[in-house]
Amino acid sequence: MEVDDVPLDDKAKRMRDLLSSFYSLDHSMSSPDTSSSSKYATLDAINTTSFDPDQYMHLLVHKSNLEGLLQKHVEMAAEIKNLDTDLQMLVYENYNKFISATDTIKQMKSNIVNMEANMEQLLEKIMSVQCRSDGVNTSLFEKREHIEKLHRTRNLLRKVQFIYDLPARLGKCIKSEAYADAVKFYTGAMPIFKAYGDSSFQDCKRASEEAVTIIIKNLQGKLFSDSESIQARAEAAVLLKQLDFPVDSLKVKLLEKLEQSVAGLQLKIEDIGNASVDSNDTSTDSVPATAHETSVREFAEAIRAYRVIFPDSEMQLTKLAQDLVSRHFETTEQYIKTQIWSAHLLGVLRIIWRDVLLMDDVLHEAALSDYSLEPARVAVKLYVSNKFSHLLSSISDALTKAHTRQKDKGEEYSLQVALEGGKKAVLQGSMDVLLDFRQLLDDNLGLLVKLKDLIIDWVQEGFQDFFRALDGHFLLLSGKNSSATQDLGLTEGIQDDKVLAGLVLVLAQVSIFIEQNAIPRITEEIAASFSGGGARGYEYGPAFVPGEICRIFHSAGEKFLHIYINMRTQRISVLLKKRFTTPNWVKHKEPREVHMFVDLFLQELEVIRSEVKQILPEGIRRHRRADSTGSTASSRSNPLREEKLSRSNTQRARSQLLETHLAKLFKQKVEIFTKVEFTQESVVTTLVKLCLKSLQEFVRLQTFNRSGFQQIQLDIQFLRTPLKEMAEDEAAVDFLLDEVIVAAAERCLDPIPLEPAILDKLIQAKLAKTKEQNPNTLFNCVRHMFEENDFSQVSLRLRLWDPLDIERHVQVLYLFWLWNITASVNASRLQ
Repeated sequence: MEVDDVPLDDKAKRMRDLLSSFYSLDHSMSSPDTSSSSKYATLDAINTTSFDPDQYMHLLVHKSNLEGLLQKHVEMAAEIKNLDTDLQMLVYENYNKFISATDTIKQMKSNIVNMEANMEQLLEKIMSVQCRSDGVNTSLFEKREHIEKLHRTRNLLRKVQFIYDLPARLGKCIKSEAYADAVKFYTGAMPIFKAYGDSSFQDCKRASEEAVTIIIKNLQGKLFSDSESIQARAEAAVLLKQLDFPVDSLKVKLLEKLEQSVAGLQLKIEDIGNASVDSNDTSTDSVPATAHETSVREFAEAIRAYRVIFPDSEMQLTKLAQDLVSRHFETTEQYIKTQIWSAHLLGVLRIIWRDVLLMDDVLHEAALSDYSLEPARVAVKLYVSNKFSHLLSSISDALTKAHTRQKDKGEEYSLQVALEGGKKAVLQGSMDVLLDFRQLLDDNLGLLVKLKDLIIDWVQEGFQDFFRALDGHFLLLSGKNSSATQDLGLTEGIQDDKVLAGLVLVLAQVSIFIEQNAIPRITEEIAASFSGGGARGYEYGPAFVPGEICRIFHSAGEKFLHIYINMRTQRISVLLKKRFTTPNWVKHKEPREVHMFVDLFLQELEVIRSEVKQILPEGIRRHRRADSTGSTASSRSNPLREEKLSRSNTQRARSQLLETHLAKLFKQKVEIFTKVEFTQESVVTTLVKLCLKSLQEFVRLQTFNRSGFQQIQLDIQFLRTPLKEMAEDEAAVDFLLDEVIVAAAERCLDPIPLEPAILDKLIQAKLAKTKEQNPNTLFNCVRHMFEENDFSQVSLRLRLWDPLDIERHVQVLYLFWLWNITASVNASRLQ
């Protein structure tokens, strides 16, 4: 049954399966399982050994209709025909094989009959040849032995002649510096010298050893000569080793030489700049880079030779190569600390990566490409953090150095210059930094390709940390950080209060700009160019969260705005404190004019308006007036007060005080302190309210006589018009001014107010004096109102002028005429 062990082809297997299924050879073995599988039988069970025809027919009749049964009949008939055909072919093929085997056996029998006679003839011929060969060998044996003896003698004479000629040969090799041939000759003669050097060839041995000593000395000089090439020195070391010279001392000395060469191969900051820039240009070869590359190639060849000479020196060589890479990256980190761009960093990294690949070719075990990945990660991360540090410094310089430059030139400090510089530094600086980082990602350098995901994470984390640090730096500039007094460099150029307060207002507007403009733009750029990453782990969440940064700077903007308001309010409060604590109000003289503190107060408010106009946008001006039946806004407009002028002074004062308190009950509720918005009107209005509230509190702390009370009344009455022009909420200003007068009346020993005529006369005198000092001030203000189309304030300004001042009114009429012409031209253009 050896036929069963032969692997069958597909056709034979198919035939065997057909025969097995046809004759049901395994029917007896499969019969016990028939009953158990009968209820799970299907139509596909026809080709299995457990086929049950009755069950198959029953299942086929139940599952198929008449057309299906007819179709199944046709298919089974065709399959039966195919099976019959296959069986016939199987029988025919086997029959042919038997006939062919029978013919082959018959042919073999006929061929063997003649073969025995041929074999006997061949054996006779072989025996004849062997006899003749033995005869030839016997006749030539003596001559052959003599020839072999002569040949051995000749070879021995050649060796003896070589030994005698060896000192001369070595001398010629020394003269021609063919030390490799000299070592080859000497090592070939060493066995003879060991056997006969003390007897027959004593002189030759001595002369050869003297020559070899000279050779060893020359090879040592060549090995330690710096002028020789690395390959020549390596060849000298190999020859010394072949001469059985002790190489342990040479190993130490050569290793010291390699260590010295490592120190010489270290990159230098003064040369790295030009080399890095030139290495980015592939069309030209930089001289410094080529010199460095040549030195590194020689160092790599020295490592290769050292490894060949000392096979067990892999550890020392690996340490040397890693030390060189570490030195390169130390220099790179020092270079990064200067303000460089990505082109410079890429140039340095290309030089280092080229050195790594050169040494990787000769020292695979060091795995320098993997070893350099960690220091490269540190260097690139340092570069990213330094770029953000420089960006922070540039923003700080843009906000603070403008004051220093204008102060040196004797110009007035412009907050708008600082604001525009700060906005440009934030947005354009961030875009430049992102473009610089993008060049790192676009480069195909092997080191940076492996660090791509990390760089994306560092950029996103860097912006998150940068904006947090920027918020802290803004606090530092505003003077609200406890460490602000310790860091002198960060607040350089911001010494006086005026600039510091204006800078705080600039910081508020820059914070809003960052929230509304910078963060969305930076977010779009990061999403477009720095998506992906994920090296930091998804469990830590996204690296850059713009919503959090927007919330931080929105809060910072409101905080700086309040800081600015508080600083300006405190400065004015100092002025008010000096005003009310310096004089003796109980012994105050009769008022002759409006006090000079009013001018100082208005000047401070004008400074504030100037700063606010430079930084904040204009809002919708709303004149909110409170219609009140008991308003005390003007002594001239109160009929109840005019009716009681005939009363006695004490009785009249008490009556007016009572009227004021009663009027409060029927007044509309005035909302004094509202939310501060980022508009000029809102900030100025809030400042005016706070200053008037401070004025009221200072008044409450003093005790006045009649003259002191009248002085307060005169000053407050003069302040009504300019304060209502500055402030948006006129009702609140009127209310607070009335509160000041009420507080002064409450603290007055004899609260008798000034007569309206006297009050108006003193105010007109002050206005006339103001016009004489600056006659064009009112005209310029009116002109500005026309330019701004703010006609609601024109009438208020015209009241301050003398009705007999014909020239002023002519100028105003000219402005009206000019404005009408401009309006008509604009209307025609629109049509």
